[in-house]
Amino acid sequence: MCAEGRIVDRFYSLIQPLPNYYSYWTTRVHGLTRADTDGQPPFPEVWARAERLIGGLPLVAHNRPFDEGCLRAVFAEYGMEYPGFEFHCTLAASRRRLNLPSHQLHLSAAACGYNLANHHDALADAEACAAIALKLL
Repeated sequence: MCAEGRIVDRFYSLIQPLPNYYSYWTTRVHGLTRADTDGQPPFPEVWARAERLIGGLPLVAHNRPFDEGCLRAVFAEYGMEYPGFEFHCTLAASRRRLNLPSHQLHLSAAACGYNLANHHDALADAEACAAIALKLL
């Protein structure tokens, strides 16, 4: 969570997805397997904790349409009403404001002074996105 121009809080939790299934390709991207998420809480439990932290703050993602689509899909999966979040896109901001050969998260973050050493770790990616948002938005 960002406030006053800096990261002021962090939250990380694994979620047991429905279904708790991983393909070779998804595991290659983020390193998670079923063994990692067996026994983890379902989305509604994790969301209850995260929602208190978010409050009325806007959400930020690098490629907002993808992340917002995933969030909407999981709300629908659980029959939960999707809150009307204000949602900003650091990928779009990077494309508008940074002269880079590619605007991938790690490259945009580096241009904003953040070294994303653990790409595809959810918390590291969120911190990189926050660094871009603080610099460009």
